[in-house]
Amino acid sequence: MLVLGIESTCDETGVAIVEDGKRILANVVASSADIHRQYGGVFPELACRRHIDALLPVLDEAFRKAGVDRSEIDLVAVAQGPGLIGALLIGMNAAKGLAIAWNKPLIGVNHVEAHLYASFMGKEDPEFPALGIVLSGGHTLLLKVHGIGEYEPIATTVDDAIGEAFDKVAALLSLPYPGGPEIERIAREGNPEKFPFRAGFVKKSPLDFSFSGLKTSVLYALKGQNGVEKNISLTDKTKADVAASFQETALGDVVEKAKKAIQSFECRSIILGGGVCNNERLKKMFEVEFQKIPILWPPKGLTLDNAAMIAGLGFHKFLRKEGGDPLDLDALTRIPIG
Repeated sequence: MLVLGIESTCDETGVAIVEDGKRILANVVASSADIHRQYGGVFPELACRRHIDALLPVLDEAFRKAGVDRSEIDLVAVAQGPGLIGALLIGMNAAKGLAIAWNKPLIGVNHVEAHLYASFMGKEDPEFPALGIVLSGGHTLLLKVHGIGEYEPIATTVDDAIGEAFDKVAALLSLPYPGGPEIERIAREGNPEKFPFRAGFVKKSPLDFSFSGLKTSVLYALKGQNGVEKNISLTDKTKADVAASFQETALGDVVEKAKKAIQSFECRSIILGGGVCNNERLKKMFEVEFQKIPILWPPKGLTLDNAAMIAGLGFHKFLRKEGGDPLDLDALTRIPIG
């Protein structure tokens, strides 16, 4: 089965063609990060305008790369949410139009669930039950994974997502957006023990994440609690030390909570997804800590938002439902995983 996938949840416009949920024939992404960089984060209105401009050229490029005809598509899969409502509607309406024009079924896909599925693509499926970990700009989740489409929530973030925290700390250090790669880059030259930052703790839900306090600790370290008591010189060395200390604390929190999460069930593998999975320090920490458990990382091209993961998971969802979704399917800014 050939599935056309469309992704437009935030600032990436993606179209992919995937065979039987695994084999990627084309995966084209047009990012508008260059536009948002001047604002230090995503500007929703401009993201939507770029989706409108980019969608049809990206669609044409996907078919060119895949070397297939539009008549060969069997299913149209689209990111239903979560995401920016305006951006979601552009992708959703495009998918509905194509499904009607081609007389093909439509399936909506949970964008967060698709981030986990990205680690399955091009590989054998992992052993279940597994610990699923989503680390991105909008989400930080721990899940017990019983199989594709079968999830049991364990923990989430009560404030900032981990990728968002990286972006905000990067802004404090006068680093460009997106901040995650910049923090990782300069942290290589820093001392991770220079600043004694601590991860947030949620008393009633100890496995939940809280990165807002960690971000504030960075602010205080740089400018003092009143913002004027101290303004330390932001030399390259200081920036590197702050970045390294912040990164080690944030990623270490993920590792520690993952260790605690797998104590509650017989975990047979660990599955990660989301843009923060590009971080090499994170990979090293997991490989050291979980030497006896298979770890599945998404391929580098599938860590950030993309349509291949939407098409891949859409294939399985279509088979599981034994049919597509109605054409009045809604885009949702919040959508439960599973």
